[in-house]
Amino acid sequence: MPGSRFAAVVGATQHDRPAGPVDEEAIAARIWAARRDGWLLEAEDDVRELPLDAAYRVQTRVLQRWLGAHPEDRVVGWKLGYTSQAMREQMGVAEPNLGPLLSSMLRRSGQEPPAGLRQPRVEPEVALVVGEDVTEPLAPDRLRAAVLEARPALEIVDSTWVGYRFTLAANTADLSSAAGVVLGDPLPRADRLVDLPVELRVDGRPVAAATGAAAMGDPLTALGWLVDSLTRTGTVLRAGSVVLTGGLTAAHPLRPGSVVEATFGQGPEATRISVAR
Repeated sequence: MPGSRFAAVVGATQHDRPAGPVDEEAIAARIWAARRDGWLLEAEDDVRELPLDAAYRVQTRVLQRWLGAHPEDRVVGWKLGYTSQAMREQMGVAEPNLGPLLSSMLRRSGQEPPAGLRQPRVEPEVALVVGEDVTEPLAPDRLRAAVLEARPALEIVDSTWVGYRFTLAANTADLSSAAGVVLGDPLPRADRLVDLPVELRVDGRPVAAATGAAAMGDPLTALGWLVDSLTRTGTVLRAGSVVLTGGLTAAHPLRPGSVVEATFGQGPEATRISVAR
């Protein structure tokens, strides 16, 4: 895992909307207090209408507070949001975003999610582990060579905003709803992620299915988007980083007493991972 505890992301993408006067520090303080104390908030106009570069600055401030309160924690990678049409349609969001992934969020299959979740949902994803520092955008073949392994993942999201009612900016400011991730063992065919079939079940009932192609056509394309976004800010994607390439299906609630599981692949090479609450 990468050794740095903090990496700032500012202005990964921007809207053309002009920036008005806004108290980014006050917004960050509100989000952090809600996360720390288990509150839910309405996404008010000051955060809903943030330019996206300002939303990333707020995200950085929230992350600084998190790491200050949890000095044992560290950034171990990145999560992408809204790389699939299914997630964009579910949340009414038009473009991808990114947020930090922390060591305290990592879980094994079958392990309970982090404590204190307020309105958790789960979505299946392909996680890519990077085997070297990536300091600049790479051609597809070179990017593929930089991937150490691919892993099945169930991302646990938990929004600060009541009922998941937010804009892209509000979601970005709130760490892109990052809350947890269940990682499975490395997939046997990391070179066939586009065709990888994925099925999501809730309490044994199939609720959604997709393939790896749902993430921007290829999880490696999603990784390339992340690299482009990070390098524009001078941020290095460190060797060992875990990258969640985005939900392949719509997210489903993780209710008390329920089990959400996903199967990646078919036949004897299929991998199943789960999370229970």
